[in-house]
Amino acid sequence: MNNQNYTLEIAVFNLASALLAAKAGADRIELCENAAEGGTTPGYGTLKLVREKTGIPVFPIIRPRGGDFLYSDAEFEAMKYDIKLVKELGFQGLVTGLLNSYGSIDIDRTKRLVDLAYPLEVTFHRAFDRTVEPLQALEDIIACGCSRILTSGQVPNAFDGKELIKQLVEQADDRIVIMPGSGVRSNNIALLAQFTGAIELHSSARTSQTSAMHYQKQSMLEDLSMVSVDTEEVAKMKSALANTVSSLKFPV
Repeated sequence: MNNQNYTLEIAVFNLASALLAAKAGADRIELCENAAEGGTTPGYGTLKLVREKTGIPVFPIIRPRGGDFLYSDAEFEAMKYDIKLVKELGFQGLVTGLLNSYGSIDIDRTKRLVDLAYPLEVTFHRAFDRTVEPLQALEDIIACGCSRILTSGQVPNAFDGKELIKQLVEQADDRIVIMPGSGVRSNNIALLAQFTGAIELHSSARTSQTSAMHYQKQSMLEDLSMVSVDTEEVAKMKSALANTVSSLKFPV
């Protein structure tokens, strides 16, 4: 295997991080805002500038708020408007996910969003990890027409969820891409890829950037640092995948 077999997607939460990730060698970007809420739909200015200033595929997240993935009718309408905007701006794909209240995929509304997004690729995000029956959820998402599923294997860290991820890759059987994400770093990405058989992997390579403000109001002390991308970590992950060979064995 070589690095041409793998796609490394980097999740970013602001314009500056998107530019850093692209420069560092990311193959694709998941574009979000509001890291503290797990990522929400970026604003128009961020969408437009990232589209203009990056030369790699960028998939904005379509998520109107933080919290759960059970959306009201009004929120669903907002998601449709955001998808129309993403299409108008010329993005190659988007990321979204909707559930029903009992933990199953909202098949009807997910399919309606996929149809609206066409011909853009649609990634079903880690709402998948909140489903009651992941193997059935996989089939439902395939039926909706999504291109890939981002998953940590229904646990917080994808490396800990590698057994389920491997099972999902095998059941998917090339009908949809299974993309491990969450806790993926340079020290585990190659083993995770080898063990699961995944060829697309996702990481935020997250780091914190200290505020450049020289003056801070003493009566208003708070953390003004910004979520950013560790460009060295991105490069290390790319290198780790490039060096993954068929003889690599998972420790038992």
